[in-house]
Amino acid sequence: MPTIRDDEIPSATGIPSSARRTDFVPPPTLAVTEELLRALPKTDLHCHLDGSMRLKTILELAEQQKIKLLADTEDGLAKAIHMGEVCESLEEYLVAFDVTLSVLQTAESLYRAAYELAVDAAAENVRWLEVRYSPALHLQKGLKMTTVIDSVLEGLRAAKRETGIKCGVIVCGIRHINPQTSMRLAELAVAYKNRGVIGFDLAGAEASFPAKDHRDAFQLILKNNVNCTAHAGEAYGPESISQAIHNLGAHRIGHGTRLREDGDLLNYVNDHRIPLEVCPTSNVQTGAVTSLSAHPLKFYFDYGLRVTINTDNRLITDTTVTKELWTAHSALGLSLEDLTTILVSGFKSAFLPFREKQDMLRAVNEEIAQTLAAFDQKRHLVKQPA
Repeated sequence: MPTIRDDEIPSATGIPSSARRTDFVPPPTLAVTEELLRALPKTDLHCHLDGSMRLKTILELAEQQKIKLLADTEDGLAKAIHMGEVCESLEEYLVAFDVTLSVLQTAESLYRAAYELAVDAAAENVRWLEVRYSPALHLQKGLKMTTVIDSVLEGLRAAKRETGIKCGVIVCGIRHINPQTSMRLAELAVAYKNRGVIGFDLAGAEASFPAKDHRDAFQLILKNNVNCTAHAGEAYGPESISQAIHNLGAHRIGHGTRLREDGDLLNYVNDHRIPLEVCPTSNVQTGAVTSLSAHPLKFYFDYGLRVTINTDNRLITDTTVTKELWTAHSALGLSLEDLTTILVSGFKSAFLPFREKQDMLRAVNEEIAQTLAAFDQKRHLVKQPA
């Protein structure tokens, strides 16, 4: 078994593990398949509500709200929003958000979008889903920010009752709006702490909008012991990541694609076990990397960083966590053992209380072992002569 940190070993029963455990090794001949990856328990820690709707839902909401879209069929709309396509510019990529946000301005639509997102995630065995969005972007028709939050939380609770999936909300400040709005959103996140909101984020355009401008909002978040993350190192260099960590106090980094450009900062992130919310396919779509083969995910993992694999925008990127894991295997060469380690890192990095996280990890480690054993047994049964 390769040498990795104690707290990254999949069979560890504590967080971190106090004793080295080397008894967990997936069957060496067990093939990595999408079926197997779908069956394994997963997290999605970086998932935008307004980028993860169903095409059919967008069309139905637009009809109900008398909104004219760029197309009136699922295929036409998919093409219009560049679904799953590599975009030539940020403006081209952002067209999709103009479309989704246009129909997410009512309590009913927010409830439905949140409910359907959680149900879709549960269908691929995502056990812990963190849904992020900015309430400030859903006020065009007069909704109050509290109504926006309540509607999404109600949708997620409905999905939990139906499927058992556990969810939390991350409120997003927006770099390119203004720091004052980020402060109002931080106040909202603090008010909803322990009521479904689990963290605070800074999203939006990195270039020309430095993270340090939003420091006051994050100071409020940290003073109230709320978890926080920040988009950084996706469309701007490692300085953006440095500001997210040292000026904002971010506990995780969204994307972190350009961290490899600063070896000293990379070692700091590694030494302090700051998780990276990696979204491989999305990074190709937005031009953060030139191709999947050029993505730093495997380098980060091999170096020892705590990496997690996420969707970013399920609709716009046309992806699921299962697809992202398959991509990590097929395009980047991550083994089954690597992938199970990353899956466990997702649960370790979740914005959950320690005891709850510990209980979840014990169950997840056991389920991973049982799932691999079941698939291995099925493989042997298939090979047996009739």
